[in-house]
Amino acid sequence: MEQIVYFKDKTLLFAPAAPSADCCALPLTAGETITRAKVLKIFESHNSLALLTPEPEAAFARFARAFTPVEAAGGVVVGPDGRCLLIYRNGRWDLPKGHVEAGESCDRCAVREIREETGVEAEVLRPLCDTRHAYWFEPTARWELKRTHWYLLRTTRSAGLLPQSEEGIERVVWCDRTAVERALEESYPTIRTVFAALRNAAGR
Repeated sequence: MEQIVYFKDKTLLFAPAAPSADCCALPLTAGETITRAKVLKIFESHNSLALLTPEPEAAFARFARAFTPVEAAGGVVVGPDGRCLLIYRNGRWDLPKGHVEAGESCDRCAVREIREETGVEAEVLRPLCDTRHAYWFEPTARWELKRTHWYLLRTTRSAGLLPQSEEGIERVVWCDRTAVERALEESYPTIRTVFAALRNAAGR
């Protein structure tokens, strides 16, 4: 099964075959591990890298050992009128999410983080997808690999939006389908992946 890791706007794919001619492709021999340094070097001149291997999951697992694993959860909240909740942070449109606390389930984490970051109380309907995001975390001086569990949630109230400013959230807004598509142009690949999963689940 293909494995994808996002490095902000860059995409690292572990797969049996390259997805497109625009993607830089690098074959891996059985049991071979690629270093993080080599991936970052390739990303200096390419936006996407496909590591071609008959064992994508095993190759990803070897690569992931160079990172500290982090579990997070968040989601797409749909309001009573069908609009979706988005936040604006660090110059990008995003979705509310955060780290899973000790002893906390992923779905409860999603509900809590949404409440803390937006002021919206929502209930989980179903899982959407998982994404992985690799980044350097300056406070602990380490590379982290965050796995975020994404859910579809709903709320019966659209008022009382409260952006969590201490988390750098500038705005919380309800967006119709047109506004969401416009916002996705100024978002992250992970967020576009989540909305693609939402569209697939809805059959459109």
